[in-house]
Amino acid sequence: MRKMMVLLITAAVFHSVLLAQPLKPVEAESKVGFVIKNMGVDVDGTFQGLKGLVHVNAADWSKSSFDVTVDVNTINTNIQRRDNHLKQADFFDAAQYPEIRIQSTRILPKQGNVYYAEATLTMHGISKSIKFDFIAKPVDGGYLLTSNFSLNRLDYKIGRSSITMADKVTVMLSVLAKK
Repeated sequence: MRKMMVLLITAAVFHSVLLAQPLKPVEAESKVGFVIKNMGVDVDGTFQGLKGLVHVNAADWSKSSFDVTVDVNTINTNIQRRDNHLKQADFFDAAQYPEIRIQSTRILPKQGNVYYAEATLTMHGISKSIKFDFIAKPVDGGYLLTSNFSLNRLDYKIGRSSITMADKVTVMLSVLAKK
């Protein structure tokens, strides 16, 4: 009887471990981008250095999670002078805050492949709760996670109030996470 209980407990533990797949972002096939209006024109950019873990429990998405970062020093708006300025203390302060981190606190299924996430976004030394929907599309060996959401750059003290630059930034995520 005791051996049977140990066997059942071991099987249950292994079953839950197998359901929650630890996946890693594949940077070469992922994109972390943003768009902001500056002087009435959309300025877009990207970040590289995507690292972290995505745990997917396809049987119960409420047991899934993610914790990923990007490297602030990789900011690319296709204008080197602007990129260098954005790395300075009055914007991202990349020397003091070299990473942007997003860590889930809750994931819930909505409909089909659409999920709702509550997360903590840490940028420029400031952590704030954010909420957004994302799509999780199964792919060979993992998932493609996509989302667009907006945030206020001033909440993170990225730059100052400006009549030429918008406060609202749209973030676009397309993260391929695989074993």
